[in-house]
Amino acid sequence: MADIKVTIIDREGVEHVLDAPTDMNMNIMELCKAYELPVKGECGGMAMCATCQCYLESDTPLAEQSDAELDMLDQAFYVKPNSRLGCQIPISEEIDGIVLRLAPEAE
Repeated sequence: MADIKVTIIDREGVEHVLDAPTDMNMNIMELCKAYELPVKGECGGMAMCATCQCYLESDTPLAEQSDAELDMLDQAFYVKPNSRLGCQIPISEEIDGIVLRLAPEAE
């Protein structure tokens, strides 16, 4: 398996093109943390905090949102129709080229 490219747009509008391994069972939240981008991921990837909320900016097809993800986004700030939790987006070859924008931090 090869690495894929993931573009993360940070809260200042700067694009970061990241190499993401497809063989380590990682998700977008973990990738952002590995590259020291400002994603907290306080719940450790359990879809219980929304501190890894991001906006899908590309046409990359993703799996349907789980009830847990939808419930957490229902309680989050700055939610948009394209909001996703980074911890719920597994890194796989299917998302090669995905573009995500980090949501503003909650007050």
